[in-house]
Amino acid sequence: MPDTDGPTYFHVDEVPWPDEGRTNAPRELVEEARRLGARRKFLARGEGGFHSQYSVFPAGYTVPRHSHDHDEMIVLLDGSCTMLDGGPTLGAHDSMVLRGGHEYGFTAGPDGMTFLTIRTGVAETRLGAGG
Repeated sequence: MPDTDGPTYFHVDEVPWPDEGRTNAPRELVEEARRLGARRKFLARGEGGFHSQYSVFPAGYTVPRHSHDHDEMIVLLDGSCTMLDGGPTLGAHDSMVLRGGHEYGFTAGPDGMTFLTIRTGVAETRLGAGG
């Protein structure tokens, strides 16, 4: 039995890319991501109250306006993205905190983007206006 009071470690290279057909994300987002080469790995799944994932998106990939029911923090590890609706462009090592219910979307920059998402719960995704 694992030690639930001790640390949990995630070696990103050892975590498999999951079958996205088994996630609770909207089907149309999953199919479009798969078609264009966007992918993610699930890391923490409740350990210490955190839910996190490591994602890699190709250049120009657009995540349409959507919201989640939990707060989240996104940290760009590499590449860049521009927020939709005239928002800022973020680069490697920049981050953002998004409150549950806030609609947002972004487009990966010319070199794509690699990022870490950290949430406070298992988030449901709802497509927004125009999403």
